[in-house]
Amino acid sequence: MCDNDIGYGSSGNTIDLNDMKKQKSNYAFIDSQNLNLGVKSQGWRLDWRKFRQYLRSKYGVEKAYLFIGHVAGNEALYARLQESGYILIFKPTLERHNKGKIIIKGNVDAELVLHSMIQYKNYDKAIIVSGDGDFHCLMEYLEGKEKLLKILVPTKHYSSLLRKFNTGNYILRIDFLKGSLEE
Repeated sequence: MCDNDIGYGSSGNTIDLNDMKKQKSNYAFIDSQNLNLGVKSQGWRLDWRKFRQYLRSKYGVEKAYLFIGHVAGNEALYARLQESGYILIFKPTLERHNKGKIIIKGNVDAELVLHSMIQYKNYDKAIIVSGDGDFHCLMEYLEGKEKLLKILVPTKHYSSLLRKFNTGNYILRIDFLKGSLEE
């Protein structure tokens, strides 16, 4: 290869390898608990494989980071999610007892924000999948840098802090996609 970084494509046309290096794609950052509970509250189950395909085909999502609490015994679920194309980021969980019930808590907010910033230079646009207002500052920052593509919320019941993103046509409700994404 020459010093000018020019290559030749299969059709004989020149390709600027510097332009190829600049090509990026879109990444999704998914709050799995918010998505899963939101969909379940509507009485249906999300087909995670279909959802990953939807993100890829509709929004060009090359990498989909799924933030999830790690619970012993869920290894088969984690394997299915990875086979479906998700990159799993685990959060240790805590068990709490409330009125005789065991509640497992694994808040992934900090991990989602951190990884979206670690990967910041690697994507053109980000899709945030959550209706949680805790991500407001992340969404606002990404919008200001023209790096926010969409905010996918599970239902109409999402944080009022995110309502301002309606004017920019960022919000998409996943419950409207039930017919194509239901398990």
